[in-house]
Order: sequence, then C-alpha cells, then structure tokens
Amino acid sequence: MYRILKTEGRAKRAQLETVHGTIQTPVFMNVGTVAAIKGAVSTQDLEGIGTQVELSNTYHLHVRPGDQVIKKLGGLHKFMSWDKPILTDSGGFQVFSLAGLRKIKEEGVYFNSHIDGRKIFMGPEESMQIQSNLASTIAMAFDECPSSVADRRYVEDSVARTTRWLVRCREEMNRLNGLEDTINKNQLLFGINQGAVYDDIRIDHAKRISELECDGYALGGLAVGESHEQMYHVIEQTVPYLPQNKPTYLMGVGTPANILEGVERGIDFFDCVYPTRNGRHGHLYTNQGKINLFNAKYELDDRPIEEGCSCPACQRYSRAYIRHLLKAKEMLGMRLCVLHNLYFYNTMMEEIREALDRGEFASYKRRKLDGMQKH
Repeated sequence: MYRILKTEGRAKRAQLETVHGTIQTPVFMNVGTVAAIKGAVSTQDLEGIGTQVELSNTYHLHVRPGDQVIKKLGGLHKFMSWDKPILTDSGGFQVFSLAGLRKIKEEGVYFNSHIDGRKIFMGPEESMQIQSNLASTIAMAFDECPSSVADRRYVEDSVARTTRWLVRCREEMNRLNGLEDTINKNQLLFGINQGAVYDDIRIDHAKRISELECDGYALGGLAVGESHEQMYHVIEQTVPYLPQNKPTYLMGVGTPANILEGVERGIDFFDCVYPTRNGRHGHLYTNQGKINLFNAKYELDDRPIEEGCSCPACQRYSRAYIRHLLKAKEMLGMRLCVLHNLYFYNTMMEEIREALDRGEFASYKRRKLDGMQKH
C-alpha cells in the first residue's frame, strides 16, 4: 500500500508498504546488479549506511548463476542475506544495451549472452517468470527502451509494443502469484513509461498504462544520451499523467542534482550506478562538490573525505591513506570510497524526506545545490 504523507508543489513524501518492509520515499536504491554491490560491500554494510532498497538485475542473474538456482536456494533475499526490499529490473535495458546482439519481435527478444554467446529468448512471460523465481519485492515490466534519438515512427511502434507487453506481464504475474511454489506471492509489478523525448507519445503512453492498474510506474529511456534539460522537461510533461496515488520511479538517474530536480517534479524512486562506479575510481561526492582522490593535492591531506560525515570511511581514515590505497590498487580503497558515496546518497535522501516533512524542500534544494557547486 502506498500512502502520501506530505506534498510540496509536485514533490511527494510518501511510504510504500511491502511484504519485505516499508519503504520511505523519496528513496535511492543501491545498485547490486549481480546480487552484490561492486566494491566489496556486504549486506551488513548496506544496513549500516542506511540502505532501504537494493536493486538487482534480471538478465544478469538469469545468465549467472541462473534464476532456477536462486529459486532452489530460497529466493534472492535468502541467497544474498538481505531481508529488506529488493527491486529487480526486467532485463529490458540490458537488451537495449546489447543492440548488436539482439533481434526484437512481437513475442519478445532474441539475443546472445554477453558471457558465453549462447542464444537467449526473453519476452514478457519469461521476464516475469525469472523475477518470480528471484522472488524480489518489486518486479519491473518487460519493455523495450528505444534510443532517445530514435525517429518518431520507430518510437511509436516500440511504445505500442511495450504497452502490449505490459498487459502480458500483468497477466503472467497474476498467474505466478497464484501458484503454490511461488516464493513471494505478494510480488509487486511496476509498469514502465517510454516515448524517448516526444512529449505527446510519453503522455499518451502514460494515460494508457495508468489504466492497467500497476502497483507503481517508472519513467524509462531517460539518461541515455539526451540533455538534462530534455530529461527534466519529459518528467514535467509526463508525471502529471501517471497516477498520483502510485509510486513513480525514474530509472537509472542520477547525479545528486538530478535527484533533487526529480524529487521536485514528483519522483519517488531513483537508482544509479554513479556512486559505486565513481567511488571505485576515487571520485567522491561531498556537500562541497565532487573530489578526485587521485589528485596530487591529497597526498598529504590528513582530513577525512568530508568533515562531519559519519560513514565508515570518514570515521576512521584520511584522504591521504585512501588515496594511497587506490594508487596501490588495494581493494580496501575502492570499498571505502563506495561506502562513502552510498552513505552520501542515502543520507541526502533522508535529508530530502526531512525537508519535505517540514515543508522546506525548496530551500533545502537551493542550499544543497549551491554547496555542491563550490568545487
């Protein structure tokens, strides 16, 4: 059940009750593609840095170790020892990124595994079956993610097919949730809005999928090459046509600034690989902007990454030491940087929720953005 607790303009402060616990929104989902956060971060670490939701990938787990293996081991929660909510994305975006290896048809997509080249077929039913085997809290509908620069006719055809696929996803999920051997019979389904950067296609698609009564709705196909201004415009145009009484998820976004702008435009859920990927390369988020620990000026810097930060890295280690670890290619360096970045994101979401609770989000957003532009 989704409940809006407070609004400020279009920004929503809400909570979503699930079988694996209540999610306070706006929320950032920490990305663990293959059931692990890259950078040697454990599920105990995730608990310690305030993670509410972990996100894993349907396609990657289907390829390795196999969703049947995970089902035999009791589902993804048990497999990775994480008892809070998990969202699994449907594999649609991976199909988009495997452009050279795929063939899209009405029944689904034929493509080759990026690991061993073997032929794989995935359609709406297969995606739902894999996600049911994984037993995630929230399953994403199987969609096609057209390029943001695709021509209008292609996008129209693609979006119409994504709508037909959503109907099939919903029917298959209802069937799976009724089976005796299904691990999570309360699995939720989020539909995905597509339409590249065409306002009218986005709006029309939002209206159509809203009629299908999903448990939540995502905006897909953004942050894939269009400008930030185009992305914000699409969100502004589309969100009003998605159900206000359901959670809204902006897929694969983004920077701290993207998230603040997204919240202002009515987004509840976010996910992105930036904090983990950047952390592994020594790029760290702070309230004074981003810093790169590989820079020589940090060689003798005995301060923490950020003064006043309560993450495990800042509580104990200096910039100079973490820089040394990164230069020496010690895994601990990557781990500490990833922990700091995820803590920064999770803490920012907490601050956003508190600001919305107080009715002060607009001033919080201004202060946060001003601070982060210092570097």
